[in-house]
Amino acid sequence: MPKLLNMKRGELPLAVMSALFFFLVLCGYFFLRPVREAMGVARGMDELRWLFVVTSVASLAAVLAFGGVVARMNRRRFIPVAYLFVIGCLIAFAALLIVDVRSGGGLIGTDAQTGLSRGVGYTFYVWLTVINLFTTSVFWAFMVDIFDVGQGKRLFAFVGIGGTLGAIAGGWTANLISSMTESPYLPAGLMLIAAGCYCLVIFVMLALDRMAVRSEASTLGAVQARSTDPGATPSAEGSGSAGEAGQGKSGAPDRGEIGGTFWDGLRAVVTSPYLLGVGLWVVFMAVANTMVYFTQANIILTDSDTFSQLVANFALFDYVAQIATLITQVFITTHLIRKVGVGWTLAILPIVTLAGFAVLAVWPIYGVMLIFSAVHRATRYAISRPSRETLFSVVTPSEKYKAKPVVDVFLYRFGDAAGAGIDGLFAALGLTLAWVAISTGPLAAMWIALSIGMGRAQARRVAD
Repeated sequence: MPKLLNMKRGELPLAVMSALFFFLVLCGYFFLRPVREAMGVARGMDELRWLFVVTSVASLAAVLAFGGVVARMNRRRFIPVAYLFVIGCLIAFAALLIVDVRSGGGLIGTDAQTGLSRGVGYTFYVWLTVINLFTTSVFWAFMVDIFDVGQGKRLFAFVGIGGTLGAIAGGWTANLISSMTESPYLPAGLMLIAAGCYCLVIFVMLALDRMAVRSEASTLGAVQARSTDPGATPSAEGSGSAGEAGQGKSGAPDRGEIGGTFWDGLRAVVTSPYLLGVGLWVVFMAVANTMVYFTQANIILTDSDTFSQLVANFALFDYVAQIATLITQVFITTHLIRKVGVGWTLAILPIVTLAGFAVLAVWPIYGVMLIFSAVHRATRYAISRPSRETLFSVVTPSEKYKAKPVVDVFLYRFGDAAGAGIDGLFAALGLTLAWVAISTGPLAAMWIALSIGMGRAQARRVAD
């Protein structure tokens, strides 16, 4: 079995546990995602664009706070604390919605909407948009702490499949529940189910951490062995970054505090051309994703009459996209990065974006949008995400845990705000999807060039 999955001795248990970890993270999120989307568009597209701007500002504040927490806590402590915070917030949101409904109120965007339900809806939208990037960023940072560069290229696709199965399970179940009821308690119920998933995440993460420290197939285990045996030599697989993934600047196992201040993440991104390149790639991706998202939201809003239908339609788009992602991961991703390299793998997403908008400009209908959204998200999650995460396999632990959230959260949401501004400008000018397709040409060209450049930069770091 390990050979069939392109794994070496001792890697299968770690990979399976990592996949389960990701399964639960994304399963919980995909119970929440359609609720967030429905709350965001419930009062129209104009307010959705403003929510994107608010979210980008909130992301910066969250990144700074996150950096401060990371500087004072070790890995075993701050990851569980982060998920406990998510659980507490979900319970609070659900409780507020239940109290509002029981007092005669209704959900945001409905005739019975109250000030409380509107406030909870918009706050939840911003909160989930920010916090989701933290939960996934922390997960992948933990992965590159466990596995080195060579292992990441072989194992991250398998780990990603676990997350995709979780997303399918969450999206399908959310769609099924939403299609069966028009209850105003629907959002609160989905929030509580997601909270249960995140409870399980904490137990799996702690078990994986203990397993990795004891396993020589993990970077953490190899570092632990070398720390107790000065005569031991590093693993030959991958590169020098293998040692970096599990130890600090002093060479000691990375089991204590990461150190530094909350400004270190911003400083690292600003002063490192490599991290700036990764950040710019993420901005390009976010702009493209936002343009796809607004086009999708417009079509779904037109096709839905009630809040439950909004949730069900967004959930449908989610799990169809994740099924496409799973197919891509199983038959393509496992060998793609190793065969064509990180750079050309990253370049696939801008090509898909350009082609998708060109087709949608000719046939701007629900079915075409469903297919385009599925293919685009499958490319983003199954192909681009694993290759993008390997870019962080050649940086220090401090950069992974502090600079990475700046890239994955703030710059991502900055790109969202820029994409929302572009979409709003197109709407104000009355431009058609044909003009949107034309405008993606220069963006895609720059994005492709950057993708190839980042692949070469990573290869140079591996060689060094």
